[in-house]
Amino acid sequence: MKEITSHEEQLVFLKKIEGQIRGAQRMIEKGRYCVDILTTLQAAAGAIQKVEDEILKRHLDSCVTNAVRSNSKRERDRKMAEVLKLIASFRKY
Repeated sequence: MKEITSHEEQLVFLKKIEGQIRGAQRMIEKGRYCVDILTTLQAAAGAIQKVEDEILKRHLDSCVTNAVRSNSKRERDRKMAEVLKLIASFRKY
Protein backbone atom coordinates (compact mmCIF):
# COMPACT_ATOMS: atom_id res chain seq x y z
CA MET A 1 0.00 0.00 0.00
CA LYS A 2 1.31 3.45 -0.94
CA GLU A 3 2.26 5.63 2.00
CA ILE A 4 0.37 8.89 2.19
CA THR A 5 2.70 11.78 1.41
CA SER A 6 3.48 14.63 3.76
CA HIS A 7 2.67 18.30 3.23
CA GLU A 8 6.34 18.90 2.44
CA GLU A 9 6.14 16.44 -0.44
CA GLN A 10 3.00 18.14 -1.71
CA LEU A 11 4.84 21.46 -1.60
CA VAL A 12 7.35 20.04 -4.10
CA PHE A 13 4.48 19.17 -6.44
CA LEU A 14 2.92 22.62 -6.00
CA LYS A 15 6.21 24.26 -6.98
CA LYS A 16 6.28 22.14 -10.14
CA ILE A 17 2.72 23.22 -10.88
CA GLU A 18 3.77 26.82 -10.36
CA GLY A 19 6.42 26.24 -13.02
CA GLN A 20 3.78 24.85 -15.39
CA ILE A 21 1.61 27.93 -14.86
CA ARG A 22 4.55 30.24 -15.51
CA GLY A 23 5.30 28.24 -18.63
CA ALA A 24 1.71 28.74 -19.80
CA GLN A 25 2.07 32.48 -19.15
CA ARG A 26 5.21 32.59 -21.30
CA MET A 27 3.44 30.62 -24.01
CA ILE A 28 0.65 33.18 -24.06
CA GLU A 29 3.13 36.08 -24.11
CA LYS A 30 4.89 34.48 -27.09
CA GLY A 31 1.61 33.84 -28.93
CA ARG A 32 2.00 30.06 -28.94
CA TYR A 33 -0.59 27.77 -30.46
CA CYS A 34 -3.78 27.62 -28.39
CA VAL A 35 -3.85 23.82 -28.23
CA ASP A 36 -0.33 23.77 -26.77
CA ILE A 37 -1.34 26.30 -24.10
CA LEU A 38 -4.49 24.34 -23.27
CA THR A 39 -2.50 21.12 -23.00
CA THR A 40 -0.11 22.77 -20.54
CA LEU A 41 -3.01 24.16 -18.49
CA GLN A 42 -4.78 20.79 -18.44
CA ALA A 43 -1.62 19.13 -17.15
CA ALA A 44 -1.42 21.71 -14.37
CA ALA A 45 -5.09 21.23 -13.49
CA GLY A 46 -4.60 17.45 -13.31
CA ALA A 47 -1.57 17.92 -11.08
CA ILE A 48 -3.57 20.18 -8.76
CA GLN A 49 -6.26 17.49 -8.48
CA LYS A 50 -3.61 14.94 -7.57
CA VAL A 51 -2.28 17.20 -4.80
CA GLU A 52 -5.83 17.72 -3.53
CA ASP A 53 -6.38 13.95 -3.47
CA GLU A 54 -3.20 13.31 -1.52
CA ILE A 55 -3.93 16.02 1.05
CA LEU A 56 -7.49 14.73 1.49
CA LYS A 57 -6.20 11.16 1.97
CA ARG A 58 -3.78 12.41 4.62
CA HIS A 59 -6.53 14.35 6.39
CA LEU A 60 -8.85 11.34 6.41
CA ASP A 61 -6.10 9.00 7.55
CA SER A 62 -4.93 11.22 10.38
CA CYS A 63 -7.25 13.97 11.59
CA VAL A 64 -10.56 12.31 10.80
CA THR A 65 -9.46 8.85 11.92
CA ASN A 66 -8.20 10.25 15.22
CA ALA A 67 -11.50 12.06 15.78
CA VAL A 68 -13.53 8.93 15.02
CA ARG A 69 -11.44 6.88 17.45
CA SER A 70 -11.61 9.52 20.17
CA ASN A 71 -13.92 9.42 23.14
CA SER A 72 -15.39 12.79 22.18
CA LYS A 73 -18.71 12.61 20.36
CA ARG A 74 -18.44 16.36 19.82
CA GLU A 75 -15.07 15.96 18.04
CA ARG A 76 -16.38 13.08 15.89
CA ASP A 77 -19.45 15.09 14.91
CA ARG A 78 -17.33 18.15 14.15
CA LYS A 79 -14.96 16.21 11.87
CA MET A 80 -17.81 14.45 10.08
CA ALA A 81 -19.56 17.79 9.48
CA GLU A 82 -16.27 19.19 8.20
CA VAL A 83 -15.81 16.34 5.72
CA LEU A 84 -19.41 16.57 4.50
CA LYS A 85 -19.05 20.32 4.00
CA LEU A 86 -15.82 19.75 2.08
CA ILE A 87 -17.43 17.14 -0.19
CA ALA A 88 -20.37 19.48 -0.82
CA SER A 89 -17.97 22.28 -1.78
CA PHE A 90 -16.22 19.96 -4.27
CA ARG A 91 -19.54 19.27 -5.97
CA LYS A 92 -20.04 22.96 -6.74
CA TYR A 93 -17.30 22.88 -9.35
